[in-house]
Formats: sequence, structure tokens, C-alpha cells
Amino acid sequence: MTQNVAPPAVPPNPLRSGLVEDRTSDACAVVIFGASGDLTRRKLVPALYNLAWGRLLPGGFAVVGVARREKTDESFRAELKEAVGEFSRRKPLDEGVWSEFARGLSYVRGPVSEASTFEALRAHLEQVDAERGTRGNRLFYLAVPPAEFGPIVEGLRAAKLVAPPGQERSGGAWTRVVFEKPFGHDLESARKLNDAVAAAFDESQVFRIDHYLGKETVQNLLVFRFANSLFEPVWGRAHVDHVQITVSEDIGVEARGAFYEQTGITRDIVENHAMQLLCLTAMEPPISLAADAVRDEKVKVLRSLRKMEKSEVSRNVVRGQYARGLVRGEEVAAYREEHDVSPASRVETYVAMRCFVDNWRWSGVPFYVRAGKRMARRVTEIAVVFNEVPHALFRTQDGGIPPNVLSVRVQPDEGIALRFISKEPGQQTILRDVAMDFRYGSAFGSNTPEAYERLLLDAMRGEATLFTRRDEVEEQWAYVDRVLEAWSGDGNTPPPTYAAGSWGPEAAEDLLAKDGRRWRKP
Repeated sequence: MTQNVAPPAVPPNPLRSGLVEDRTSDACAVVIFGASGDLTRRKLVPALYNLAWGRLLPGGFAVVGVARREKTDESFRAELKEAVGEFSRRKPLDEGVWSEFARGLSYVRGPVSEASTFEALRAHLEQVDAERGTRGNRLFYLAVPPAEFGPIVEGLRAAKLVAPPGQERSGGAWTRVVFEKPFGHDLESARKLNDAVAAAFDESQVFRIDHYLGKETVQNLLVFRFANSLFEPVWGRAHVDHVQITVSEDIGVEARGAFYEQTGITRDIVENHAMQLLCLTAMEPPISLAADAVRDEKVKVLRSLRKMEKSEVSRNVVRGQYARGLVRGEEVAAYREEHDVSPASRVETYVAMRCFVDNWRWSGVPFYVRAGKRMARRVTEIAVVFNEVPHALFRTQDGGIPPNVLSVRVQPDEGIALRFISKEPGQQTILRDVAMDFRYGSAFGSNTPEAYERLLLDAMRGEATLFTRRDEVEEQWAYVDRVLEAWSGDGNTPPPTYAAGSWGPEAAEDLLAKDGRRWRKP
């Protein structure tokens, strides 16, 4: 018989000591729409299990899955146990922790298009409140395609599962909703969706998730910038030549061909992940760490982005689509050969763009943003490239001195590196480009919490700093829409191809070469 053995104490993270996040949330039920999908299996439930392992969940806690497939509570628990065993960062699975966690797992079957599903959910949640002590507090997580956001919000409102905006439900219980990205398909659809959400929820109840903001290195970017006096004086146009933001993946679209045919990488990555990384790099110091104070500064950056006219898009933006090639020594299929992808598809799997933030700090400094599938390697990085020295006293063999570069590696091998010039030992003056390298795994241990753990716990606490606000989403779409409109008006010319396993099309290299610069090879 398996004994319930308490998990070992979690070593404190020095970066988190004394912060609000050391507290658990109120008792609550997490309701996951799309409970039979990959996101639930791979990310959400493993993250919740890890929180349970670390004793960060409240005593009154439950998870209710909602999906179309026929399941019992027992089969639902069995499937999720297998998923946690495979995808949790904590291995092997702790039977004692799982046993207690699994008691709070249950399932409601039904399509979100039918009112009966929400009536059944309401009755089920009342039962959960009584049995699990969740006190009527509910976090609704929409792990579903964007097309289902509207019907679910309307179903929750009609079934009186949420309070009208600005009002609390009986007993003071709270309700919150989490939306996965992409939030909308363009600016118009994002605004319509925001209006529909606002009819059922107050903005303070709405959590639009971007899992990049839950990554430790992204969070540490704010600490790095605003808790160290060393870097603030050089963080701007006087000392920075340009900034490169790279979000590359070595995988293809895998089983998401139908999804990618509707989105492309501009909607999937650039509109949210890349724009958020740009904002955190370029923003001014907020007046406090309150959620709206931080998000106010990000919105200012988005509003400062230089708008591109349609005629300027071709000079500032490059797109591409991966062809056959070699990735990690194995030949892989072209995008058009992927499952559920049209053989004549014109969808982009790569995009590179030159952006300018027209404000006092960054005037004239280009931000180069690129994102791609089937690239040479998986890496997400922010690289701040500093100006060259004004007068070269030393010479290298090729006649130039590489600029200093500060790189923030978001994934993998999370950390921060500063590259500078040093002299090799010996009688001759031979210069070498070297790095001071800080790695999270070495400094704090390799078992760093995953992004969804932080974000789920923040949503349960009502802490919105790492979630995007309505005006942020609309400003991001306003910028990206100009690019998408230009592409739709050029006769829908197919994007140039690039070999899988490369760093993208040649035109992307030319984008920087015209400015006398080149992409880093991270």
C-alpha cells in the first residue's frame, strides 16, 4: 500500500524571497474548457500538480474539466495521471501528492454551443463547492480555439456563472477568466471579442495569457533593468546601436497544420510573444510594480512604434516558408507537405521585421524582430548590441572589433551573457571576444518553475502584472494589422522558401545588410 509521504521542502528561490508570490491563493475551482486537449495534458495539469507538490495550492481546491468527449471522473483522472508522469518537471510522480491532488479532479461532458452544458456545469460546481470547500471562487480557463471564446463567455453569462461587470456574486466569491492566445485574428476581431468579454466580465477579472511572460528570464528582465544602476545609463540611443529579438523553433507545425493555415507565424508569435519582449526591453521604469503601472509603460511603447504604410512593408518586413531540409541530421518535410496544409499554401512560417520606437530614449535605434519555424536551432533571445568604440586603438586580424553585446536568453539555457573584448595572454596584443555568462540552472538549480505554474497561480491570486490588458492587445494588433493588410493586397504572392535547418531566407540577411549590420547566430 502506497503511503502518503509529504514532499520534501522546496528550496527558496533568492529572486522570490519575501515577494507576494510566496502566498497561496484563496480556495477555488479551476474550470478548464478544452480539458481533452494537448495544452491541458502537457502544460496545465502538470503545472497544477507541481504547485500541489510545492504546497502552493489552497486547502480548498478542485479542477473541473469540460470537453465534448465521453469520459468519467475515473477515466479523466487516469489520463491526467499518465500525462503528469510524462510531462511534469518533477519526476518520478509522487503517489502521495497525486492521490490528494486527484481527489479534486472531475469532469463535465458537453459542447460549448449548448446551454445545457453550462447548466450542468453550474450544478456540478455547486456540488464541488460543498465537497471541496472552494467557496464559490472560480477560475475559468479557456484552452480552446479562439473561435470558441465568444460562445463560452456568452454561455457563462447566460448560466449566471459570472457576476455582471463591477458586481460580486453572493458571498463575495470571485470569478476570473483566462484566455489563451491568439486573442482575435486581427484588430477588428480582437475589439469585437473584447466587447463580448466586457459584457460579462470586468477588465480586472480578465487574464489574457502569454506564457512567455511567465518564464523566469523574462521576469528577471525587469529586475535586471530596474534593480541594477550599472545598466540604466547605457540603455538607450546614446549607447545602443540596435536590438535583435529572436524567437526560433527547430520544430515544424507538427499536428497544428490547420491552425497554422489560419494564423501563420505573424499572428502566432510576433503579435504576442515578440511584441511583449520588445515592450519589456524598451519600456520606461514604472512608478511601481502594480499591474497597471507596469502595463501602462508597455502600452506607451506600443503606441510609440513607428507605423508602417503599406508601401513601406516590403522594405521593412521579410517573410518566408520552410522547404525540405535537414534538422539535427534528419531530413524533414516542407511546410506544404505537412498534414492539413494546402499544397499551394501562401502562409508564412518565418517573418523578420525592422521596427522603430519613436520616443526620447530609443529614437533612431532599430529593433530587428524575427520568428521562424524549422530554424537551425530552438532559441529565444533578446540581444542588445552596443555602439562600436569611437576610435579603434587596437586592431584584429580582420581589421574590426566586434561590438559589446548583452544577450538575454529566454530559452533554452536561460541566462544573461555580456560579451566584451579581452586580450589573450602572451607577448602580443591579440584581442578575443569573450563572455561573462550567468545561467539560471547553475545559479539556482535546474528545476526552475515553468511558466504556466507562475501564471496559473497569479491568476488564482488575481495578480495581473504578467497578463496583457485590453489596450495592449489592441495596440499589438493595430501594428501587426498593417503588415497583414499589405501582404493581402500584393496579389497574395507566395513567400520565398528557406531550407529547414537554416536561419531563414536570404532576404532576411539583406534586411540587416542594407543597414550595415547582420543577424547574430545565437
